[in-house]
Amino acid sequence: MSDMESLIEQLSDSVSSAKTLEDLARPMLAMLEVVTGLESTYLTTIDLDKGLQHILFARNAKEMNIPEGLSVPWSDTLCRRALEEGRTFTGDVASCWGDSGAARDLGIQTYVSTPVRTDAGSLYGTLCAASATKLPLSPHAEPVLQLFARLLGQQVERELLFVKLQKANAELAAHASTDALTGLPNRRSLIEALRRLLAQCEREDRSVLVGFIDMDGFKKINDTHGHDIGDEFLSAMAGRLSASLRSSDILARFGGDEFVVIGAGPSFAESPRTAARALADRLGESTIGDLRLKHTMFDYGGASVGVVPVDPRTTSAEEALKLADTAMYTVKRERRATATPRETQLD
Repeated sequence: MSDMESLIEQLSDSVSSAKTLEDLARPMLAMLEVVTGLESTYLTTIDLDKGLQHILFARNAKEMNIPEGLSVPWSDTLCRRALEEGRTFTGDVASCWGDSGAARDLGIQTYVSTPVRTDAGSLYGTLCAASATKLPLSPHAEPVLQLFARLLGQQVERELLFVKLQKANAELAAHASTDALTGLPNRRSLIEALRRLLAQCEREDRSVLVGFIDMDGFKKINDTHGHDIGDEFLSAMAGRLSASLRSSDILARFGGDEFVVIGAGPSFAESPRTAARALADRLGESTIGDLRLKHTMFDYGGASVGVVPVDPRTTSAEEALKLADTAMYTVKRERRATATPRETQLD
């Protein structure tokens, strides 16, 4: 088998088995060393915004050492000069680019380089080989170098696409489970969380506290001041409610002006009803008082809050929410006469 046939076989194996850029780059650097006969082969990345070139992966076969992790100013590199001049190879760096401090520090005399670009054409980095002695370039070296650079660029593109897809999936998942206005979990996410909490507390022989919160007078706020102020009001209340909770509790926007709180309660021997009343008082108090929204200040009388302790052994998530909703409406009926907000317009 000829050297070129062996190279093609190695390349085929590397491309088919590579899962990451490093999986592909490492064997390519070894193959590039054989093709060029140069001491060091390396792949770089270029950050034009920061003006830096970074040695990502390197292979050093002899005394020359191109260290991985090294970052050098892009303005001083041989790669920049080669790219700008369209020169792939020089066997006499000192006479060609003697002003490069990086080349002097690394002892580079023979140098070959080609840019690595993504399919979109953006510059990712360079694929290079170098030696401390003056050497000629093999006739096969330049086409192999360019082929490797294209393959590496395609792998970079795949990895960038994968990252974009992961980010898009995460954003879609967050959108599906999050209320856009308040950033809180939405109804769907709440019910899933409540089911998990019920299962957990059943194992731990604990109660579950479920609270329903309704912002009394919200329709009047919306009708009087508009939806923008109404949205700001709900966001502010979400912040106040969140601040009154334990870190383990979950606050969700159930819909409209309704919020729900869930959390692990005490065991049934430790008076969960007392814990429920305490949570209801804390939530209700957090919504009372002056609330400044743009050019409007509300002396808000507070929300109607109903909190119930439920037995996870006998109560489903849907049943727990109905019980809390009923408790909230009981409170609302008792305080209906004084539930509307008192408003003062600011200058």
